[in-house]
Amino acid sequence: MGRKSTKENKSVYQEARDSLGWSREKAADEILKIDQGKYNYLDKYKLVKIEEESIRIHPEDIVALSKAYNMPELRNYYCCHQCEIGEKDVPQVTYSKGIHEILVNMAVTLRNVNHNKIRLMEILSDETISEDERDDFDKIYEELEYVAATVEALQLWCEKMKLRSDS
Repeated sequence: MGRKSTKENKSVYQEARDSLGWSREKAADEILKIDQGKYNYLDKYKLVKIEEESIRIHPEDIVALSKAYNMPELRNYYCCHQCEIGEKDVPQVTYSKGIHEILVNMAVTLRNVNHNKIRLMEILSDETISEDERDDFDKIYEELEYVAATVEALQLWCEKMKLRSDS
């Protein structure tokens, strides 16, 4: 017997589909339109299992879902939470940010990187990081990670707009 769907137990994939107001049948039809043999066939039964998290979702399923739903952020979610490599290396992009906030963050982070580039070159010039350079290096490294997350947010936003204009 299937579990009752409540706000507390919906997976991110079910929330994505629900946000579109689509049934599983409609989602499977839309995926099939986009799929055209490129991905594993994703029918409503497999979609149930993905949404209930009773099977491991595959990268090709994420690609199909993200394209059909016009939600590239699903790929980022998968990489951050369900991919063994990505869990360690891929920054989580929060999609609550509008384009203006993303652009402001980009401007601020790039200004910080530009400001710190001379110090980074000084630290790395001898290809070692001494104890007196460690704090500065760690701070610059954190800022670079923030730049990467901001760039990823901007790329996802642009991709979403491109997909919207293509359809």
